[in-house]
Parts: sequence; structure tokens; C-alpha cells
Amino acid sequence: MKRLLNLQPSRFSRVLLGLLPLALILLVYLVASDLRLAANPDDKLLPSLAQMGDAISRMALEPNRRTGEYIFWVDTFSSLQRLLLGVLIAASLGLVIGLLTGSLPLFGAGFSPLLTILSLIPPLALLPVLFIVFGLGELSKVALIAIGITPFIARDIQRRAQEIPVEQLIKAQTLGANTLQVMIRVLLPQLMPRLLDAVRLSLGAGWLFLIAAEAIASTDGLGYRIFLVRRYMAMDVIIPYVAWITLLAFVLDQLLAWFSRRLYPWHGKGGV
Repeated sequence: MKRLLNLQPSRFSRVLLGLLPLALILLVYLVASDLRLAANPDDKLLPSLAQMGDAISRMALEPNRRTGEYIFWVDTFSSLQRLLLGVLIAASLGLVIGLLTGSLPLFGAGFSPLLTILSLIPPLALLPVLFIVFGLGELSKVALIAIGITPFIARDIQRRAQEIPVEQLIKAQTLGANTLQVMIRVLLPQLMPRLLDAVRLSLGAGWLFLIAAEAIASTDGLGYRIFLVRRYMAMDVIIPYVAWITLLAFVLDQLLAWFSRRLYPWHGKGGV
């Protein structure tokens, strides 16, 4: 008899088991919504699927009477633009800082303590400073995302660089490679898949900083819309927006995983 510890689900079973908790949550919500609406048809706390569908349909498929824009898609585009730009800046800075501090001992000794201190500063505490310095426009929102996740990515890349066997560096130098060549030809190719992993892990924090910035000072965006309609208790808009953000985050995560498998098939399979 196999122990539970050793049981491995098949691919189909894995998908089924993954969907089961989601189905249970949906079932509980539907039952609770039906009970509340039966007691009070005007209840706004737990709207039905039909009510949420109607609300999102108006925002996604009907142009705004004042601006002529499709609000749902404008919010989505604005938020994705800010998030992707902030993550791109953070990934670039994190890679450079992590590579330098992880491969150059002198550089690491000088900047590692500073990097550790910066990683301990709550990024949301800097939001008022960013608004004062950069204004209430796009730059402050992108800067918050970049500042918030760059230290995490940099420290992860630094650690990964330090884990690369020193024998590889010695061999490259024995063959005549200088410092820059070792960093570009030996370290960088091995750090790129780790960078994608670090970006995947930091996406959740990136969404948090984005929504916080949009909620405080913005005229569009998914976070802005959620905090705008909360004053009306418009749960038929808030819940679909939260679900949409979750779906977008999942799709971005899977895209990064797909790129990692395609570009670096050796990563995670015992390769160095």
C-alpha cells in the first residue's frame, strides 16, 4: 500500500485537483449570494453573476457617454502599461546591480549593505515623497513599482551569481577571458532564467504598488476604478475587477514561465 506521501497525481488529476478549490469557492459564493438576494433583492454585498455580468458588459462593451471610451479596456491598458514599464525598469536595474554585487567582491562589499537597507524600506511609505518629487503623473506610479521590487530582484540575482561554481570562472580566466567577458559570457547566460524567476515572484508586489498608487492619485486604471466605485458599494464592479486583475496576473506569470522554458530549456532540469 502506497503512502500518501508517495502518491503522484496524473496530469489530468492535477488539473482537476487545481480546479476543485476554485469550484468550491464559486459554489459557496453562489449559495451565499442567492440567500442574501432572496432576503433582500437590493442587497449590494454579494451580487449575482448576472448583475456582475451586466455591470462589466456596460463598462467593456458600451462607450462612456461623456468621453466615448470603453472604460474597462482603458483601465486595463493603463494599468498594464504602468506595471510592465515598472517591472521592466526593475528587472534591468536588478540584473545589473545583482550581477555587479554578486560577481565583483569589491563592488559587493561596498554596495551590499546599502542594498539590504533599501530592501527594508516599505515602498508605500515613499509614495508621498514620489508624488512630491515627480508629481501625480505616470512617472511617480512607475517609479513606485520600480523602487518597490528592484531590491528584491537585485538581491536574488546577487545570491544566484554567488552560487555559480567558482571553477567556471577560473576556467574562463585560464582561457584568457577578462572580467567583462566572464560576466557576459559565463555569468549572464546563467542568470537570465533566474531573472525571469525573480520577476515572476515579484509580480504580486508589483500589482500591490500599482493599485496603491492608482487608488491615491490617478484618473484611470484598475486600482483607480475599484476605489472610485467603493463609495457606491458597487460590488458588481469591484468583484469582477479583482477577478480580472487576478487573471491578468496569472497570464503574465504563465507567459514568463513559457518564455523561460522556451529560451532556457535546461533551467530547472539539472543544468547549471
